[in-house]
Amino acid sequence: MSHPISITVQLSALPDNPGVYQFYDKDGKILYVGKAKNLKKRVSSYFNKTQEYGKTRVLVKKIQTINHIVVPTESDALLLENNLIKKLQPRYNVMLKDDKSYPWICIKKERFPRVFPTRKLIKDGSEYFGPYTSMKTVRTLLELVKSLYPLRTCNYDLSEEKIEAGKYKVCLEYHLGNCLGPCEGFQSEQEYHAQIEDIRQIIKGNLKDSLQSFKQQMKNLADKMEFEKAQRVKDKIDILENYQAKSTVVNPKINNVDVFTIISDETHAYVNFLQLSHGSIVRSHTLEIKKKLEETDEDLLQLAITEIRQRFHSRSKEIYLQMPVTVEDNVKVTLPKLGDKYKILELSERNARFYRQDKLKQIKITDPDRHTKRIMSQMKSDLRLSVEPRHIECFDNSNIQGSNPVSACVVFKDGKPSKKDYRHFNIKTVEGPDDFASMEEVVHRRYKRLLAEDEPLPQLIVIDGGKGQLSSALKSLELLELRGTIAIIGIAKRLEEIYFPEDPVPLYLDKRSETLKIIQQLRNEAHRFGITHHRNKRSKGAINSELEGIEGVGEKTAEQLLKNFKSVKRIKEASLESLAESVGMAKAKKIYKSFH
Repeated sequence: MSHPISITVQLSALPDNPGVYQFYDKDGKILYVGKAKNLKKRVSSYFNKTQEYGKTRVLVKKIQTINHIVVPTESDALLLENNLIKKLQPRYNVMLKDDKSYPWICIKKERFPRVFPTRKLIKDGSEYFGPYTSMKTVRTLLELVKSLYPLRTCNYDLSEEKIEAGKYKVCLEYHLGNCLGPCEGFQSEQEYHAQIEDIRQIIKGNLKDSLQSFKQQMKNLADKMEFEKAQRVKDKIDILENYQAKSTVVNPKINNVDVFTIISDETHAYVNFLQLSHGSIVRSHTLEIKKKLEETDEDLLQLAITEIRQRFHSRSKEIYLQMPVTVEDNVKVTLPKLGDKYKILELSERNARFYRQDKLKQIKITDPDRHTKRIMSQMKSDLRLSVEPRHIECFDNSNIQGSNPVSACVVFKDGKPSKKDYRHFNIKTVEGPDDFASMEEVVHRRYKRLLAEDEPLPQLIVIDGGKGQLSSALKSLELLELRGTIAIIGIAKRLEEIYFPEDPVPLYLDKRSETLKIIQQLRNEAHRFGITHHRNKRSKGAINSELEGIEGVGEKTAEQLLKNFKSVKRIKEASLESLAESVGMAKAKKIYKSFH
């Protein structure tokens, strides 16, 4: 029985060349495939340091065997890695399988070529353009082509001999004007092929030659006074110009370029691909990638570029990117910072963002658990927490001109309001509008009670306020010996700054981030809840003081009157007799007299 070779021995055997490495477990099952500029350095790095991330640590513990393949360049390693991932589908690699059969536009290799959509590529010398990411794009292009050029749709063998022998007769398509009848020799092969060349250029996104040709035709017909025919050609020019206006989004000089951008969250990444030809976008596709390890955006983007360019048979010699990554040899990488090139990069990123938003909307409906887990994971990462904040509590103080100070505590569970757990606090130990002391009091009261009743504590406390309010809340947590048990942050209103204990530099979250949106929702909900209670308290106090200002009417009498008459307005309008029924004749006379 052979003993497994130690990892140290396997590492020492690795070369300093570019290549692809494969990790296997004790059962010979593939775990991971990776690429490297230097195999020895890259593979050794997994074992020479303590891995920061949990999933990578788990992977490293399982590795029993390391295989490698040396290749001439890093670019070759990219392609080999991509092919091996798809073939072997290792557990810890992101999956790039895509079973879709994309549509193509075929220009058939025959004497009078047909132009049609297909999902099958037959190696018979025919030309295939694509693949396209949707059949809708293919149909739009073919409708444009057919509205400009009359083409045959029949599948007859239009050889010279058969046409001369009169084997075929024109069909309905000829009489409708959709075909010029090459089957009966009414259209020459040269004229037909000139149309096919124009169609080829339109499919590639180059409309300039067709537009010039039609404009010249229109001028020639107008010069011959054939105005009806000239008008028909003008209609074709309008169709082409309308299509061009819709499809040209950048400088027409930008030709034969691929654009890639990536956006990502804790669990997924989204890579958008735009292909440009003669200033027009001829293809757009977004690839969704589920993260397996803690892959960086650069790693995922590099993998996606290789996969997408293979999948869509791209031969573009220039790529626009947000960040520098290694790509195939002989391909120029541009990182635009301004101008038309930067605008197209922004457009690609916007496409990735919209795709992600659509996906998240679908997930929210179809898989709410995944939606919650993703948001919780994102919040944990953004706020540097040790656990997911499944239970969050937010405090807000309300005092208007120092009267009736109150505080609100709102509770979110799994990122959603848990209204049954909301609590109001009337400030007891603080005189006047002292925000800091009020915060100290309510935080102490809230968690002293939760501890006494053995209720679950939150994973995160959000304080509405800056450093001062946060320090006050911290004092109470220290008194209760909860410091370090519950994470706590403060959010300052003006610039949405997030403060951490003992960190003078605030955190600024992306204004579009879901973490910031949930914190804002918490803060706004706490503010609304606090203000409502404060308003009720003040209005009740104002009513009571108006009644209690009458000689002989105390708090109990005021409450009795409000209970019976429901409002001060009705008390004012009540007769002496009805007031007497409620509080007796002596008090009724005083109340009646004060209002009349």
